[in-house]
Amino acid sequence: MELFDVYPLYDVTPVSAKGIEVTDDKGETYFDFYGGHAVISIGHSHPHYVKRIKEQLEKIGFYSNSIQNPIQYQLAKHLGRLSNCEDYNLILCNSGAEANENALKLASFHTGKSKVIAFSNGFHGRTSAAVATTDNPAINAPINKQQQVTFLPLNDFEAFEGALKEDDYCTVILEAIQGVGGLDEPTTDFYQFVEKKCRERGVVLIADEVQSGFGRSGAFFAFQHHDVRPDIISIAKGMGNGFPVGGILIHKSIKASHGLLGTTFGGNHLACAATLAVLEILEKEKLIENAHNLGTYFKQEALKVPLVKRIKGRGLMLGLEFDFEVGDLRKRLIHNQHFFTGGSKNKKVLRILPALNFSEKHINLFFQALNRELS
Repeated sequence: MELFDVYPLYDVTPVSAKGIEVTDDKGETYFDFYGGHAVISIGHSHPHYVKRIKEQLEKIGFYSNSIQNPIQYQLAKHLGRLSNCEDYNLILCNSGAEANENALKLASFHTGKSKVIAFSNGFHGRTSAAVATTDNPAINAPINKQQQVTFLPLNDFEAFEGALKEDDYCTVILEAIQGVGGLDEPTTDFYQFVEKKCRERGVVLIADEVQSGFGRSGAFFAFQHHDVRPDIISIAKGMGNGFPVGGILIHKSIKASHGLLGTTFGGNHLACAATLAVLEILEKEKLIENAHNLGTYFKQEALKVPLVKRIKGRGLMLGLEFDFEVGDLRKRLIHNQHFFTGGSKNKKVLRILPALNFSEKHINLFFQALNRELS
């Protein structure tokens, strides 16, 4: 049997990793400024993370959600306190796509309606309703296109208010920082306008924090930069530091009932241990504050690079926009300079998504490498 050919692959084979350094099968070391799509939040193989998972695995790794699992309650309490979202309830799943799928389904159950408002260049996953709300026709199969989704320009007040005049929308889904789309953001005025209009019309507001959550933006959630309160918050990526885990935070005004949602593997003992380890490290090592401070330092250094036309994002969810496509630059950074970076739908944006516990020294090394490739 061969692998189904889905991804174009770089000729690098990582075999071990520590902190933000990744070592390949030839003994070469690379600096990880991409974190596997913003997944590595506390660094590779963090000792506390490894210890937490090992200890849990020696006790019990998995059982179904038909029994009591006190670690889920512990996780919900810790997450609520650290994120300042104690007026929400939590259900755990396995990925960002599943989180958004559950969020969209719950919004439809809650309102009894089916249409969705999403935004240009948004990305919410690759499964059924999640991919239908993703602005990329190339990954929407005919079976996905039966979903009723209206795509609007980001920060267009008039278009948004006009769309909501139709009384058949169940939800609006919005990224506070667009990840795959290229680091564009709603303005504070627009995000607050969206929240206000959703409240007036009884439409559920979903904050997609799959990539921007868990401290990456310099706040626990990126929507918190805008002083809004969504109805549902979807989470994944950095919450497990590589262990497959996702979830949604559901405001207590939305009531639960048995059978409404469900999952086999979501919230298993190992997933909870991984996420608790991430929360404990974020808090103990003050990594959210570190993300904010290093984001500021990164932007200061980026201003010194003449070919950078625009600096996008917040915290350690950043993008450097050039006046040329960055695909070849990314290859050179990997093979010549040994730095992993990311791309986006905007092919002129170089995405930077490192672990939240890296340092100014690493930023300096990156800009030295970037300048060598741009000179």
